[in-house]
Amino acid sequence: MKHVKYIIILFGSLLINFNKLDAQKIQYSFEKTISLQGDDGYDYLFIDQEKRNLYVSHGTSVHVISLDSEKLIGTIKGTKGNHGIAIVQKSNLGFISDGKSNEVSVFDLTTLEVKTTIKLNGEKPDAIIYDVFSNKVLAFNGSSNNASVIDINTLKEIATIDLGGAPEFAVSDGLGKVYCNLEDKNSIKVIDTKSFKIVNTIPLAPCGAPTGLTMDIPNQLLFTVCRENKGMSVVDVRSGKVLNTFPIGSGVDAVAYDIKLKIIFCSNGDGTTSIYMQNGPNNYTLIQTLATQVRAKTLALDQKTHKIYLSVADFDPITKKALPDTFRVLVYKMSN
Repeated sequence: MKHVKYIIILFGSLLINFNKLDAQKIQYSFEKTISLQGDDGYDYLFIDQEKRNLYVSHGTSVHVISLDSEKLIGTIKGTKGNHGIAIVQKSNLGFISDGKSNEVSVFDLTTLEVKTTIKLNGEKPDAIIYDVFSNKVLAFNGSSNNASVIDINTLKEIATIDLGGAPEFAVSDGLGKVYCNLEDKNSIKVIDTKSFKIVNTIPLAPCGAPTGLTMDIPNQLLFTVCRENKGMSVVDVRSGKVLNTFPIGSGVDAVAYDIKLKIIFCSNGDGTTSIYMQNGPNNYTLIQTLATQVRAKTLALDQKTHKIYLSVADFDPITKKALPDTFRVLVYKMSN
């Protein structure tokens, strides 16, 4: 029996090593384009892993793409200038931050119809997330330096949180804390979602102008990407310290973390996505600088297929406006 146990342990050890070796060889390549109508600006993409839908923010509408067919299945209309999307499965509701109207639009996940709008005591809501611990939606208002707390049952704003700076993106750990990048303060605010009070501030030096933010929850690590120093910083939330900073491309806007493969994707406006392998809590290797397209600076990651999706359009070099009928989602897959 001891020999059997030894063989099992040895086999498991070898399997782990082989998996690591395969992961180190991972490369991404272009797969396809999903063309979408409209010539407005664009911002966040969001994936509903449960219903297998990709939401693509685009001006005054949000396109909804089935991840299984990779085809458009509907469009949510009626907003004036949307940015982010949050999903609450148990209520069958989605929430869209509308930066031009200072509202959040609430839509039905099945019909994709807007049910109501929520007026906020904040200006230019941008990032928006659902915090499962408090069962609340938080919208982060870029021009008023605060966050709005939304009750998903009454569909009303019930509180605001003074952030003391301009919020860019936020992430929930699902355990009672929300972390929010302050782009103009080069720091992260820690929000307790029991009291909805700021309980800590984490300085991000050498990170400058932080934008995207994601989290490795088991290891209590944040990955924040920063434009000024063109870096991805790894932050230990337990100590409140930046462990390390790694180079990425310019014009970064988003970052995503593959939970199974331990890969971090940083989408840069310069037409690249920097892809890092997490070998350990403070051990990272750049495995690829993926060529995408200039201005493809936001992305979403499908945790099931490990594909990444980036939205982009072609622009007139003189007017800087999007060219008609050029908006699309770029799809990249693992090619190892």
